[in-house]
Amino acid sequence: MSKNTRTILKVGITGGIGSGKTTVCKVFEALGIPVYYADWHARQLMVNAPRLVAGVKELFGPDAYLEDGALNRPYIAEKVFNNDKKLQQLNHLVHPAVAEDAGRWHSAQENVPYTLKEAALLFESGNFKQLDKVITVFAPEKLRIQRVMERDQVSRKEVRARMAKQMPEEEKLKRADFVVYNDGSHSLVRQVWDIHRELIEK
Repeated sequence: MSKNTRTILKVGITGGIGSGKTTVCKVFEALGIPVYYADWHARQLMVNAPRLVAGVKELFGPDAYLEDGALNRPYIAEKVFNNDKKLQQLNHLVHPAVAEDAGRWHSAQENVPYTLKEAALLFESGNFKQLDKVITVFAPEKLRIQRVMERDQVSRKEVRARMAKQMPEEEKLKRADFVVYNDGSHSLVRQVWDIHRELIEK
């Protein structure tokens, strides 16, 4: 690992479901900042990391995977939907694996002032402790519900059920070093640019 790589800041970006984290990340990527999308990498690790695959099979049984090795997502979703204990056990398997993978990914980056790790459960998982700064993307609840209903074609009740499993927005705002307001009345580009400049100065 080069000296330059060791000085690259680790920045997290989080926010409740429907807040628009991905949209904000795309603006950072346009500025040349690499982004680690934790949910996407988690899905990859759950089929490609032998130790994690073994843990998932032990927790849910062989039906957790399809014959071609793909993750049986509907099956697992059904198992954890109303079972907080199973969900917690799954998170205890997945979150450490993602944190380790994100660390390797960050170490491989070069010639950038900082990296971004996008994760919905950044605070809940405890992975924020490995980061230098955290950005929270905020949007009003009504707007978030509308976005998710349209995006995922789900009911208002289903969206609220998902929200209930996440940390309240107020708590995420308190813990954040930076906040991006994605409510349609603030310029995302302006906000991202201001945060980008401040992070570069650090």
